[in-house]
Amino acid sequence: MVNGRTYGDPCGIARALDLIGERWALLVVRELVLGPKRFTDLRAGLPNLSPDVLAQRLRDLERVGVLRRRRLPPPAGSRVYELTEWGRELEPVVLALGRWGSRAPFPPGDAHLGVDAVMLALLTLFDPSAAAGLSADYELELGEQTFHAEVSDGQLELARGRAETPDAVIETDPGTLASALWHGRPLADAQRAGAIKIGGSRPAVERFFSLFTPPESAAAETPSGPGWAGSANRS
Repeated sequence: MVNGRTYGDPCGIARALDLIGERWALLVVRELVLGPKRFTDLRAGLPNLSPDVLAQRLRDLERVGVLRRRRLPPPAGSRVYELTEWGRELEPVVLALGRWGSRAPFPPGDAHLGVDAVMLALLTLFDPSAAAGLSADYELELGEQTFHAEVSDGQLELARGRAETPDAVIETDPGTLASALWHGRPLADAQRAGAIKIGGSRPAVERFFSLFTPPESAAAETPSGPGWAGSANRS
């Protein structure tokens, strides 16, 4: 258990939170879902997390068996962090949490959106029914990071690295991609501004942008009025 603290509850949920419930721990897991990363890459994805706290979370998660360290073979030789087999079982948990949280209000201010965060959002908001009959490969270039997105049989698969023969290449940044997918910015407007560059089939790109359903705000479902306030005060 992280830092020796425990809920002291034998329920599996409580035991899971004993291991990954510490602040920032699950976001570290998020950053590793799509593959191994160096310490500097993790820092880039979690800019509000201090190096000391990141190092502590990595030690905690390694100690309980969620992640491990290994050194890449030459010529790279870098040390990376990656999820263990048990840690990788958290992927559907992270995606389900992302799907649920996508309906919550955004944090105030101009918050940073990381590359891995927006890529996982593609998985959480992918609409299989919108992909019916589509079989296509895409290459997404987000700054220095490149991803291969394959859509086939109503499923989306993402991986780091280039696509061998992509139907289309999309070059942009995480914030612009999110704004065009879910926040109403027209694709043509982003192109004119030079914020998105497209290579290959434009129809394939337009189809890609139609595959992700914007989340409906949960605020619309929140009970309101005197009756609700009264029941809340009695609970």
